[in-house]
Amino acid sequence: MAHELETLANGQTAFASARLTAWHQLGTVTDSCMTAQEVMSKAWLGGWEVRKIALQGIEVTERGVTKVDCPDKYMTVRTNPATGQTEYLGVVGEDYSVVQNEQVAETLNLLVDASGAHFETAGSMRKGRSVFVTMKLPTAMRIAGVDDMDLYLAATTSHDGTASLRLDATPVRIVCANTQALAYQRSRSSYTFRHTSNVTSKIAEARQALGLMWKAFDAFETEAEKMINESLTMGEFEKIVAQVWPLADDASDTARNNAKQRTATLRYLIRDADTQKAIKGTRWAGYQAITEYVDHFAPAKTNLVRATRALTGAGADLKARAFELLAV
Repeated sequence: MAHELETLANGQTAFASARLTAWHQLGTVTDSCMTAQEVMSKAWLGGWEVRKIALQGIEVTERGVTKVDCPDKYMTVRTNPATGQTEYLGVVGEDYSVVQNEQVAETLNLLVDASGAHFETAGSMRKGRSVFVTMKLPTAMRIAGVDDMDLYLAATTSHDGTASLRLDATPVRIVCANTQALAYQRSRSSYTFRHTSNVTSKIAEARQALGLMWKAFDAFETEAEKMINESLTMGEFEKIVAQVWPLADDASDTARNNAKQRTATLRYLIRDADTQKAIKGTRWAGYQAITEYVDHFAPAKTNLVRATRALTGAGADLKARAFELLAV
């Protein structure tokens, strides 16, 4: 799967990231945290003025050209942030209510108030048909007091009628289509605003839902702490590795050699790597070792291939399977 980020006519990529470069090396990277106004500007999401216009069909026959109105469907369009031209986005029903990109960012702002959360990433995908904005929460999830996991509040929506405005509490930092899919997969909880609703009138309801999200984070933290408090022998770890990467009885010599090399690397990661030092000998260390292998050590032709694989498809499935097998 490609990153699907929008490239504008001026050559700019409609994506912004606070302080950290994304795996795809695209967009604008800022030196500091971003406000709602800054994230709209840096990611080229501001001033789109998404709107509905009348939809017409054109029939060309031997009798000439006939224009036919469509009374129950509308076209959504935007003002292109680089060229100023009106551009097609999608076809929606008469009850569809437009949500501007600025409203998406402001929804996050209102939800977190003065908590210290800041805007982390934002971007446009599929030529403006979908957008995402994420905030990094000020306090990471700390597993058993030794292992930190960053948390994000992500808002995603579409302008072509294919998706509602959705909020997710997730440990995944969205930077592209791949990570958006992964954020949904790893979401601890989510809340959806239908485009037929008034977003601002739903903030109180969303706050209540957000409280449920924090409870979901607490539940995940409890699961992780059970794993960090449960010992894992090397023999048990290797059995789990064999389940994550099963080897067929008739596997080729090459496949068997690759499996041996993978197991050796995973042994090092769980037993000797500095990244596991504080959680060594636990089931959580086993999960983190497998995650680190998929993200950084699994063979790949290029770093881009490795990053893409780690974030979507087989890489994400391997991590999910590892968590399932190691959970207490």
